[in-house]
Amino acid sequence: MNLSDSQTGGSVPAASSIPRRVSAMEAVLTYLRQAIEEGEYAVGEKLPSEAELCRRLEVSRPVLREALRALQTMGLTASRTGKGTFVISSGPVEDPTFGDYTASDLLEVRRHVELPVAGYAAVRRSAEDLDQLAHLLERMERETDTTAWVAMDTLFHLTIAQAARNPVFRKVIEEIRDALARQSAFLNELGDRREQANREHRAIVEALSDGSEPDAVAAMAHHLQRVETTLSTIVRRGPETDDRTARPKEGGQQE
Repeated sequence: MNLSDSQTGGSVPAASSIPRRVSAMEAVLTYLRQAIEEGEYAVGEKLPSEAELCRRLEVSRPVLREALRALQTMGLTASRTGKGTFVISSGPVEDPTFGDYTASDLLEVRRHVELPVAGYAAVRRSAEDLDQLAHLLERMERETDTTAWVAMDTLFHLTIAQAARNPVFRKVIEEIRDALARQSAFLNELGDRREQANREHRAIVEALSDGSEPDAVAAMAHHLQRVETTLSTIVRRGPETDDRTARPKEGGQQE
């Protein structure tokens, strides 16, 4: 299944005049999220089997599984080995969880770690660090596969921590690396963040290249603010903005 298959949401925020393109996975997620929040699937109830949901929604199993993982990240469902997926909350979604950490915990720590890291990296980075970051940027800007891009995204932030020449900073980023990767994948799938993130990354590297501590801190702060804003938008993007009379369907258009 090609997750790049896209659909057009049934309606858009008033501030936007152009329909936002959404993936097949997001269409499935929106449908299931609304079903849960409206009580179609009650707390404690088991969702239909994957095979049944694929049949009903006319999507492939990989697409469905991505949507089910997103529901778990949002704290609406839990998977029980050998038993299936169960509803554990009817919402509203407040704080998605990525592995062992919530989004708010990650953002709080990143502000206290990655801002000074960027500043130190600007004055301590080597030519080799800059070459590695430039190479990563070029690869990320060409990459179309989400999984590969996410892996490079986490490596990008680890490389900046390395450039700060303090092993404790790198250790902290290593500790949250898995959560960062999960968050990055979530933002890319539901927030269409890749191109914007590439631009933000390039601004960070340009500040590091210039050796400007204030500019590097400001560029990293902007990057983290955009992450927070996108997360908030995804959480607030209630299913009430979508027309569930049209079931998600891969490869087609949903108007």
